[in-house]
Amino acid sequence: MDLCGSWGFAHDDGDTGIGQNWWQRPDIFDRQIVVPFPPESELSGLRETAFHPVIWYRRTFSPPRVQSGERLLLNFGAVDYAATVWVNGQCVGNHEGGHVPFSLDVTHALGEGDQVVVVRAEDQPQDVRMPRGKQDWLEAPHSIWYHRTSGIWQPVWLSVVPALHLTDLHFVPDLAHHRV
Repeated sequence: MDLCGSWGFAHDDGDTGIGQNWWQRPDIFDRQIVVPFPPESELSGLRETAFHPVIWYRRTFSPPRVQSGERLLLNFGAVDYAATVWVNGQCVGNHEGGHVPFSLDVTHALGEGDQVVVVRAEDQPQDVRMPRGKQDWLEAPHSIWYHRTSGIWQPVWLSVVPALHLTDLHFVPDLAHHRV
C-alpha cells in the first residue's frame, strides 16, 4: 500500500519536538509536503533550501487487513539522515543512514480505524563528518555541489508479510575452500 502523497509537515529548528511530544500533536503539522520529495525539491510543494536540521512528518492511513500469522511492515526507501518513527503514539523504531531503505514491523502498534504515522528526521547539514555524496554543506550550492536532500526522499509503503519471513540475507565467502 503506497503512502506517498500529501503528509503534514513541520520544521523543528529548536529541536523541541521530542520534549513537547510532537508525535501526539496533530496541531503542529500546519503545512503539507508531497512525499517522497525532500523539502528542498520543487516537487515537494515547498522548495525550501534554508537549513532545517530537524523536520517532522505526519500522515493518517487505513491499513490493509492483517490476518493471524501475518505482520505489517512500514517501509521507507530512504530518510536522510536519522529517522525516528511513531505509529499511533508508540515509537516503533529508529534508523540511521540517509541512503538505504529500512522496514519497521508496526503490527503491535495498530489500533482500530485510521492509523497515524509520524516521522522525525534529523539531518545536520553542516556536519561534514556525515556521508553526503555531492550535497552541499553551504546554504547556496556552489561549484559542483548540489542542494541538500533531507527528510523522506524515497517512497514509503506498507506491506503485509508472513510472520516468518526473511529480513536480511548475508553470504560469507570461504575463499580457502572455494565456497560460500
